[in-house]
Amino acid sequence: MQKVVKHRLDVWKEEPSYWTHMSAIEKRIYASSIPRTLIELIKIRASQINKCAYCIDYHTTEALQIGETTRRIFALAAWKESPLFTETERNVLQLTEEMTHISIDGVADETYEHVKAHFTTAEIADIMICISHINFLNRIGISTKTVAL
Repeated sequence: MQKVVKHRLDVWKEEPSYWTHMSAIEKRIYASSIPRTLIELIKIRASQINKCAYCIDYHTTEALQIGETTRRIFALAAWKESPLFTETERNVLQLTEEMTHISIDGVADETYEHVKAHFTTAEIADIMICISHINFLNRIGISTKTVAL
């Protein structure tokens, strides 16, 4: 039997200026030099950790539309054990996990240094904002019970 979930609240409808600001951040992230596939991997992985069904569905669809493979998307939950991800992607996924679980141990110096080996400080800022942005959206989606259509 399928569980019926009732959407609690549309915060963007209640206060559209919040969505305007969130959309501006999203546009800036997509305008950065970070590869679009990596952005979507970040968003899917953080959403998996946070169990945000809406964002997993949305960003998986986005990733497929830009050419990401189903095989890599399926393997993303076990990226540490999978040979399908590059060293650069692994470093960013590690940062994604540490920032998403920030209250556990923060972000390790080693993780930051590994990311720093592949990206400029401006790109690292873009990546950190991307991770923080999806975590913010996950928390809204989960709290309001936003469901995928």
